[in-house]
Amino acid sequence: MPTLAIIGASGKLGFATLTSLLDHGLLKASDLVLTTSSPTGEQKLQDAASKGAEIRHVNWDDDQPAWESALKGCDAVFLISSSRIEKDFHDAPPGKGREADHFKCLEAAKAVGIKHVYYASLAFANPSKSNVMTAHERTEAWLAEEWKGGWTVMREGLYNESWPLYFGHYGLKDDDRTEVLVGGDSKISWTSIADLGLANALILAGDKGEWELRTVYLSQSAAYTLGEVAGMVSKAKAVREPQATETKATETNAPKDINLKVVSRTEHEDFYINTRHMDPAFIKWWSKTYDALRDGECAIKDPTLESLLREKGMKPQSMAGTVGEMIG
Repeated sequence: MPTLAIIGASGKLGFATLTSLLDHGLLKASDLVLTTSSPTGEQKLQDAASKGAEIRHVNWDDDQPAWESALKGCDAVFLISSSRIEKDFHDAPPGKGREADHFKCLEAAKAVGIKHVYYASLAFANPSKSNVMTAHERTEAWLAEEWKGGWTVMREGLYNESWPLYFGHYGLKDDDRTEVLVGGDSKISWTSIADLGLANALILAGDKGEWELRTVYLSQSAAYTLGEVAGMVSKAKAVREPQATETKATETNAPKDINLKVVSRTEHEDFYINTRHMDPAFIKWWSKTYDALRDGECAIKDPTLESLLREKGMKPQSMAGTVGEMIG
């Protein structure tokens, strides 16, 4: 009988966690229920299904009985947060943001007798100045106040792979800016999705008693500012577009260094809404993330991730390597 349900198993974090569980032999595929909401997601999960995992279809718009069916027979659930960030826009009141999606799953988990909830949160301070964290904080509060079984909150480090979002909504393919505006900067403990997937998997397959009623931050110790990321991007673009070609390089074809410019949050919003023509609701929601960065919320000092990776003889992937791969 399946013991663990992974909500959103075909997403980036869910799939990395699933891959680590199976590749490292931490759980059998037959122990797993994998939920997905799309044919594309189901296709991505076919290898795990061929090994014995059960795929169940459910989405955030389904009613609670559908969620109960998706979780039936499981002892534990790994809840990865809803990606429907638009629910959080315009300062969504309690119960109306993405947490409403989470509560639907959690109420169903309660109804079918789930014993332990693992929740994938995000590695900001608590409380945080970032709007990104509001739904996470409300979900964490629900677990602490309403859930009667075991729970574990994994505050996932900011993805290495998410640097373009924080770095002024940088476009990998066609962004030709030599100066990138952001509303704040400080050290960030960037962590790759693959490393987070392995750390999650080791917690999910570990002794529940060791992790019960705990909030752990999963981030590597190396931390870099957005200013330092600008240097990584400049270096990676110089490799991709070398100054010397078969013909003599000119100033027009030589790659330029990319510099970071830190401005006020109001200036940040004005630039990305009125000059870059991005969605005002999204920009105003996102921009408070830079208030959190100004306070150093994402410089994490928790050895849990690196300790877990050492169990498998592994070290965290480097941020510079990720930037180089994505640029190249």
